[in-house]
Amino acid sequence: MPTGVYVCHCGLNIAGVLNVEDLKSFAEKLPGVAVARDLQFSCSDIGQEQIQKDIAEHKLDRVVVAACSPRLHEPTFRRAISKAGLNPYMLEMANIREQCSWVHMDQPAMATEKAKDLIRMAVAKAELLQPLEPESIPVSKEVLVIGGGVAGIAAALDLADAGLHVYLVERRPTIGGYMALLTDVFPTNDCSICVLGPKMSEVYNHPARWKSPANTTSA
Repeated sequence: MPTGVYVCHCGLNIAGVLNVEDLKSFAEKLPGVAVARDLQFSCSDIGQEQIQKDIAEHKLDRVVVAACSPRLHEPTFRRAISKAGLNPYMLEMANIREQCSWVHMDQPAMATEKAKDLIRMAVAKAELLQPLEPESIPVSKEVLVIGGGVAGIAAALDLADAGLHVYLVERRPTIGGYMALLTDVFPTNDCSICVLGPKMSEVYNHPARWKSPANTTSA
């Protein structure tokens, strides 16, 4: 299972604190690692092209990128390795920026050692990765709205108008909730039923309505 490891400088965000050359040397000695490099900006076109080139030349079947948070560039690297013919899920990232260089700026030596641990763990985890394929799952166009107050009524009508079948469940014998018990409502001081009544009627008469169990209105 040949693995490629790429340590990103990220300008000075990482390289200004961590010894990236040391990290690269450490990574290339880890079991299963076929190639290890340090890149100025691994997310750049040049960085991605280097990763793609190595996948082809070294027959890599998994890639580890030690860089920023996967929340930022995991999709970038997945697309990059996918273009090189590798399953996009054969990627593991070690966050050595947010979890290391940024939080240990005053301790560069210890931060570098921590980064080694993060890279070592990422390489070990990468060995367990399995190719995944996207799967389409049919979704039922039915929605359950619990609570027949004014908020539940509004939500049910919006969803029903969007073409979904909505089950509006209310524990009381009728919908309307506490608003139906009020006299005047803000900001117009209209009677509550003057505002709520048309909405309740709209629920009961909605074109998508069908017969439903007791205390359940559907639209």
